[in-house]
Amino acid sequence: MSLPRISGSTIVKLLIACFVVGLVLAVLEIDPMDLLRDFKGTVESIARWSVDVFGWAFSYILLGAVIVVPIWVAVYLLRMFRNRA
Repeated sequence: MSLPRISGSTIVKLLIACFVVGLVLAVLEIDPMDLLRDFKGTVESIARWSVDVFGWAFSYILLGAVIVVPIWVAVYLLRMFRNRA
């Protein structure tokens, strides 16, 4: 098994992602050493913050899923049976 090649564009994308994440962490005044020292607490804080910020969307996602998921499953199964025939 060989490892996938890492292209120059992949390195550029990683650098851009690191820059954006670093900028966000700096704006939020989060120190990288604090992240590493208290990793569990950091994950819990991020989870709490995510629920506070995006919690309102969860009920809408569940409500929409009641309609969207069964339709998606039906379409998926129809396509699967058509491709077999």
